[in-house]
Amino acid sequence: MTMLLTTQNLSTGWEFKATSPKPDDENQAAAFNSWYPVKSLPTEVHIDLHQSGLIPDPFIDLNELSVRWVADQQWTYRCQFASPPFTASSSITDFVFQGLDTFATVSFNDDVILNSDNMFISHRVNITDKLRSDGTLNDLSISFESARLRGLKLVKQHPEHRHIVHQTEIGRGPVRKVQYQWGWDWGPIMLTCGPWKPVLLETYSVRIDDLRVTYSLEDDLSGANLSVNVKTQGLLPAASISYEVLIDGENVGSSTTDPRGDGEMELVIKTPKLWWPRGYGDQNLYNLEVRILNDDKSVLDSASKKIGLRSIELVQEKDAIGQSFYFRINGVDIFCGGACWIPSDSFLTRTTPAQYRDWILRHVAEGNQAMIRVWGGGIYEADAFFDACDEAGVLAWQDFCFACANYPAHQEFLQSVEAEARQNVRRLRHHPSLVIWAGNNEDYQIVERYGLQYDFEGDKDPQSWLRTNFPARYIYEHLLPLIVEEEYYTKKNPALIAYHPSSPWGNGKSTTLVVDQTVGDVHQWNVWHGAMRPYQFLPDMGGRFVSEFGMEAYPHTSTLEDVLTDPRQRRPGSMAMDFRNKAGGHARRLLAYVGENFDLNGMGGTLEGFTYLTQVMQADAMRAAYKGWRRQWGGRRCGGVLVWQLNDCWPTVSWAVVDYHGVRKPAWYAIRDALKPVAVGVGRKFFDCTNRPADKTWQRDTGHFDPRLAWGSSKRPEDVLSDLWIANGTTRNVLGRLTVTFVSIKSGKLLKELYDKPLNIVAKANNITEVEIKQNVPVAERTGVFNPANEDPFIIHARLDLLGDDGQVLDSVEDVSWPDPIKWLDFDDRKVQVSASVEQEQVVLTIKAERPVKGFIIQERPDLRVSENGFDLVPGYPATVKVKGCTDVEELMWRYHGQVSHGDDWADRV
Repeated sequence: MTMLLTTQNLSTGWEFKATSPKPDDENQAAAFNSWYPVKSLPTEVHIDLHQSGLIPDPFIDLNELSVRWVADQQWTYRCQFASPPFTASSSITDFVFQGLDTFATVSFNDDVILNSDNMFISHRVNITDKLRSDGTLNDLSISFESARLRGLKLVKQHPEHRHIVHQTEIGRGPVRKVQYQWGWDWGPIMLTCGPWKPVLLETYSVRIDDLRVTYSLEDDLSGANLSVNVKTQGLLPAASISYEVLIDGENVGSSTTDPRGDGEMELVIKTPKLWWPRGYGDQNLYNLEVRILNDDKSVLDSASKKIGLRSIELVQEKDAIGQSFYFRINGVDIFCGGACWIPSDSFLTRTTPAQYRDWILRHVAEGNQAMIRVWGGGIYEADAFFDACDEAGVLAWQDFCFACANYPAHQEFLQSVEAEARQNVRRLRHHPSLVIWAGNNEDYQIVERYGLQYDFEGDKDPQSWLRTNFPARYIYEHLLPLIVEEEYYTKKNPALIAYHPSSPWGNGKSTTLVVDQTVGDVHQWNVWHGAMRPYQFLPDMGGRFVSEFGMEAYPHTSTLEDVLTDPRQRRPGSMAMDFRNKAGGHARRLLAYVGENFDLNGMGGTLEGFTYLTQVMQADAMRAAYKGWRRQWGGRRCGGVLVWQLNDCWPTVSWAVVDYHGVRKPAWYAIRDALKPVAVGVGRKFFDCTNRPADKTWQRDTGHFDPRLAWGSSKRPEDVLSDLWIANGTTRNVLGRLTVTFVSIKSGKLLKELYDKPLNIVAKANNITEVEIKQNVPVAERTGVFNPANEDPFIIHARLDLLGDDGQVLDSVEDVSWPDPIKWLDFDDRKVQVSASVEQEQVVLTIKAERPVKGFIIQERPDLRVSENGFDLVPGYPATVKVKGCTDVEELMWRYHGQVSHGDDWADRV
């Protein structure tokens, strides 16, 4: 008798305790004295300890320190369950441990059945002969050894390897555990453990072990040829086994094959519905299901995957600059503006499929972002993450899980890495959104910084790489690309994925000490880190693809107030605030960037005021970078830009543009606007207010800068307006009408229009259209001695009306350029007027000003959804903001440069 596969999720009935070594601390010892209930699996020990009242909330105040002891203990989980009804010779029963974090010993009915040392690996264990058949319950226990202590032991056990890590203590390198839990420069040290993925009990006669779908598209995309490969396991019949394949519920083929071989079937889809990135077409998905049939045609097991059909090419071609780096999907070049993704919680099991979907659809897709990069110090992201990317049309970049270290490559480590990589590539390969695997994050920068042995051009023998002090080259340049090729490709169906040895990486050239901007991808950290250059220089500091850069900002104050219980600690520079920001040198870096650009008087001394200034600054940095690097899509000089980082794993101060609670910083809106399908850009000449650059006469940089240059020495447009362009990310030409005005910051008066009449322009499809600047007429005359009080500095306001075929205005986009630094400007009363109405259970604000306004920020919180934030106001162009989650305008607070009341209070309310 054969039977249908049944699955029991062992999610309840568990309990846990610490089992060694018992500490002297009385409060800690409580975890050893008895067993405590576990709410459900998957779980992590910190979650269970907190739910049992054994530790405080690790995210509150300085509690991270008081829970560090948890990482050094051994923890045991146990449960009991009844044997499944089918345990005879006609069936098999397996445990499936989808993920154990990390050094786990599994015992079943007093026998050790599994030892695991890699949290990224799933294990299947046959327990058919170990199940109790006398009616008594089965006993299952899992003991987790301290990953921190084991890591330190592994370092000592392998003295032949040069162990180097950044960000954390040295023991993380040899351990195949999520790396950020050792602590990073944006996250706490929170080394947890536990059954972090489901524990299942499966009973079956025959089951599908692997379903692989590969395909190729005709050159003109008019047809698709699919190969379906099925591997089976179990009590296979001696003669043959039957399969059927369904697409969207319709039977498209069947096959009978030798049970000891793979089931294979070739399918043809005529006129396929292609999967497209968002903004370029529909995200069509096919539901492909394979069934194993019994002799009576009943279903023994089935497996299904949602697949999308698309071609992908990572275009790396020689050009006048060096070598390109951009993505081509279904024959269309895609500018990949987007963000980097870290785990959304220090405790991975707390992120639900609904939360993944919310992150991708709301914060990525709604933000006009085309790509999300999953950083290598995190995890191989969950199926729900990539399901959301498939649905939203967001391209995904997945690093293999190595970051900022010189990893070992001895035989045992390589075997574990191979199993890890093969399992996760196999799990994710059907997702059309996943377009590139990268070998690691910044490990080649370790090579450069420490002078490790690496001869890219001269040594092409993988076996010799294992004998160097950089043996992980074998992993990144041999093992991982081989696995990707074997799991994705067939001779008939190549080119379903791209592989890149690292991020960043550029054909063996420098990515750290001297960033090569001509090839590969770059991590540009000479703003904030490194040389700490002004963020206004970012447009000139990019490369062929910018896969990391960033600028810190505080989250909205509600996020910090929730975790800082002592009001005295809610100020910049307090012990609790400094402890919460994990970036090295954050105080001087953040204060230096704020102080260079903004007036600290009146705003900088309070949490509210300093939060505001950091948020305006971060938004300005994002605006400069995304505008400037997107402009370089012309000629394919830059193929994409991914900010570090989209999100946080706990409530903190970091580079994130959306905080831990999903509350957007103003920088998120700046990125969204810079990545609109059609955008206009103004390039203004920047003069560093603290530095006079060297030239033939002045052979070194000095502090003898000329402040007149910041506002234009002769007041001619070309002295300040350097560039004007339109970015069109659509696949068709767009007709627009452009106006460019110069508006007094002091009075709000129109000083000049660049063109005598609005300029009609055709913005080229999927390209950049440079706009010629012809005028040479002074904006205002300058006479006499230079006196800032007598000057009339101005904004440059570019507005592009997008026109339909009938000439009607369909939409408008704009850009506002301010003279830097903002702190030199006089923001007297801006004469701002805010009116409010309640429409459809939301507040609608209409905001207008008689004088230019810099950085109008509405204070956000988790229960509010704000349509616009962090924007500038230009006289004559009111802003409309819709606020969901609020029907009383008195609940809202806002701040801007030049508001009448300064100090601690936000907002003059309506």
